[in-house]
Amino acid sequence: MFDNILVPTDGSECAEAAVGYAEDLATRTDASIHVLCVADSRTLENAPQHDLFKKERTEIAERTSTELSESGVSTEQAVRTDIPHRAIREYATEADIDLIVMGTHGRTGVERFLLGSVTEKVVRLSDVPVLTVPAQENGEVTYPYSDILVPTDGSQGAEVVIPSAVEIATTYDARIHALSVVDTMGLGVERSSGEILNALEDSAQSAVDAVEEQATESSVSAVETATDHGTPSRRIRSYIEDHDIDLVVMGTHGRSGIERYLLGSVAEKIVRTSPAPVMTVRQPE
Repeated sequence: MFDNILVPTDGSECAEAAVGYAEDLATRTDASIHVLCVADSRTLENAPQHDLFKKERTEIAERTSTELSESGVSTEQAVRTDIPHRAIREYATEADIDLIVMGTHGRTGVERFLLGSVTEKVVRLSDVPVLTVPAQENGEVTYPYSDILVPTDGSQGAEVVIPSAVEIATTYDARIHALSVVDTMGLGVERSSGEILNALEDSAQSAVDAVEEQATESSVSAVETATDHGTPSRRIRSYIEDHDIDLVVMGTHGRSGIERYLLGSVAEKIVRTSPAPVMTVRQPE
């Protein structure tokens, strides 16, 4: 499953929350956690506090690594000076990272619905899955996972996430929920023929059936499937809240995704607004 998990941290509350999620997963899968702190080279240039800032980053990495080691997790730590999202991706390649776990906001995140720029770029460009963890006001966590949601439209970008979702569900003995939303608003289907709507509904059903089939073959304890109509991001968000979803696993691109550097609008909205952590998986080129 996961052998090497990368946790970029700047010591912020949201980043620290992500450490807990990484620790729980590493404990269950016997994975190693790599703690990475990045000193932003753009802000350090000619800055009088250059040495102090790098020292702070080193202390954060050491403190986090020590806490993880004391809980029995194998850890490695690193401090880099670079543009943060670039340093994270380069480290992931160098260390053969299988999963990146990070908060949706760093120290500069000031609004709940404003995805941190570093996180956004890592999600868009990472070659490995990225688990984004939102800050919880009450400090609650959603692990151990009981209910995992897999939104799907049947595209290759959506289907590539199924093995990851199944593995996590098996690890946590969790239920998988497969949801496909017919985008009646975006496609103007309400004004189209019943034949077109029926075809889209059949496609949605086939998409959730594919998830159910793979999950059942892998002996996932329970699987629920559902189809819905409306704006996909809104219906997915409603499903998360209505069914107390603990984790969302989805592709970064669906049927409308055409470029690597353009995050699918549905995935982007869910990462930004979901009350539960979201694992995004990009389709290999």
